[in-house]
Amino acid sequence: MKYLEYTPLDRINDFLSHVNLGERTIKGCLEAYSCKHTGTDKKLSLSLENEIFDYLGKSSDADSSSPVEYLMCRSSRKTLIYLLLSLYHMYPDYDFSAVNAHQFFTEESWDSFKQIFDVYMFEASKEWLDANEGSALLETLYKALDEVVKVAECEIYTYNPEADADPFLEKGAIWSYHFFFYNRRLKRVVSFRFSCVSNLVGEGHLLDDSSFDEDEEIFDGMDM
Repeated sequence: MKYLEYTPLDRINDFLSHVNLGERTIKGCLEAYSCKHTGTDKKLSLSLENEIFDYLGKSSDADSSSPVEYLMCRSSRKTLIYLLLSLYHMYPDYDFSAVNAHQFFTEESWDSFKQIFDVYMFEASKEWLDANEGSALLETLYKALDEVVKVAECEIYTYNPEADADPFLEKGAIWSYHFFFYNRRLKRVVSFRFSCVSNLVGEGHLLDDSSFDEDEEIFDGMDM
């Protein structure tokens, strides 16, 4: 996987590096990769695929909770491995399991991504508008993604592991999301992770349930 530099992504990254909202800070990061193997990628890719084959050899199709059907498909395995290689490049000291990771990836649509973005990034979007008149953050993000991976051709995934298995989760995190935009034809993937962190934790205060209740109220009456 080769890291790709794109100026439109850099502009958004600069803004999302630290959006201070008083008691909370919103952070975000976009990273683009080419799915061509470099360095140790080939060896790691083979290791991940062997892990999958070992799992398939020991699994039964009768287990409805198992990912056997998905992993039996060569193109699905290839997609999973590309996503995992991206994770390895972002967090090289963490050991991602191919079989376990499958359970954490969920295929999404642009509309479902947009709904999550509109709700959770609402305040950050207002800050962006103040600094960039006439250009909405989501619109700018779409154009940047489209330049790199052609959004209409993308498969979109969320990565949502258990908290104790998430190397990206920061202390004081209130919420976090991690999306991948994968273009099979172009062999490119863009990772977009964004989160909200309490500023009170760094000041010695403890989070209480009220901060989470505020976020839950946003979704009252919404069909997610």
